[in-house]
Amino acid sequence: MKPIILSQQFCGPPNSGNGGYVMGLMAKALKGPVTAFLRAPPLLQTPLFLREEAGQVRLVDAGERLIGEASRAAENALPEPPSPPDVADALAAGRRFPGLERPFHPICFTCGDRLEEGFGLRVFVGQIDGAADGHVAGAWAANPAFADDLGRAPLEVVWAALDCPGSVAWVVQGAGGGLLGSMTCEVLRRPAVGETCIVSAWPIEAEGRKKISGTALFSTGGELLARSRQVWIGRPMVAQAA
Repeated sequence: MKPIILSQQFCGPPNSGNGGYVMGLMAKALKGPVTAFLRAPPLLQTPLFLREEAGQVRLVDAGERLIGEASRAAENALPEPPSPPDVADALAAGRRFPGLERPFHPICFTCGDRLEEGFGLRVFVGQIDGAADGHVAGAWAANPAFADDLGRAPLEVVWAALDCPGSVAWVVQGAGGGLLGSMTCEVLRRPAVGETCIVSAWPIEAEGRKKISGTALFSTGGELLARSRQVWIGRPMVAQAA
């Protein structure tokens, strides 16, 4: 099987792959809601291989060390998203993205503000004015550079767009950042590139170092396009990358 080699473009932390993107690559082989886990950092510029076995997908390195795994999930494992804001309120909330004032992952494929359109996704979410504490949102459209043969955002790009907002839902409350450990996601419709969408996220509960979030992607008309439940492993905020 042809290896997957993650370039620097698809990083989350500076030296490893974006969690949502890598989990989305595993989920492409499965239908319906999928739960994916990262068991070790998916290193950049390193051959990785997908193994499909009895309805489960495993991501391993050249030495067969387990990097991640994914399997089908029950629909009731997913949260019911709160109503999204309208586009104007989402745009206003996105301008409050905390990473714009204090960069913590400036080169992250999802939320890095140093990356140009078409190279990074530039998903910026912030606290919604008047909403519950931690309910964040932003407006986002997939750049045409990411279009598949149907002119839509690939599944792994949708998963990546839903990644970092789940951490920001906790960051805006002063709870610090985290590493994505697992994500259960359902993609109902992949948006067309250039289609303006609303990304939202909200905190669900905290269990020690674990912080559980929900994220969702909506059309501007309120159609639910995708939703996820995430488990983050808490850690202090990361200093700006050199």
